[in-house]
Amino acid sequence: MSIDHDLAVVAKTTRYPLDAFLFVQRGLDFTVTRLHGELDDDAYFDADDIESSRHVSGQDLCQGLRDFAIKEYGLLARTVLRRWSINTCRDFGEIVFAMVDGGLMRKTDDDSIHDFNNVFDFASAFEPALMLGKKD
Repeated sequence: MSIDHDLAVVAKTTRYPLDAFLFVQRGLDFTVTRLHGELDDDAYFDADDIESSRHVSGQDLCQGLRDFAIKEYGLLARTVLRRWSINTCRDFGEIVFAMVDGGLMRKTDDDSIHDFNNVFDFASAFEPALMLGKKD
């Protein structure tokens, strides 16, 4: 089975479409790379060491997903997310924890769905005036 197939199975257990899961997965990669840099292909790493050293908090992921949405969809970011039933940071958390429950993502003992509560207000975070001035 492919990861996309597994993701589709997990998505069907939620109110979010597969595209929302694919977005969060890609946005996680974007956020990890932005916070921790690229992995060195020539270096040897233990998989557990990589996971612990490249972990991101729920708050960091929310900020990264916001920036990734703006990068990918520009002024339409809020509209695209809304179409996928993503209206709050908690929705990001619901998707992440559905992937954790489906065995597609790992969490630490300190990670909680509550880490995604009220990280930012969607209406103000995706204001067109803010996005027009963003230089990423």
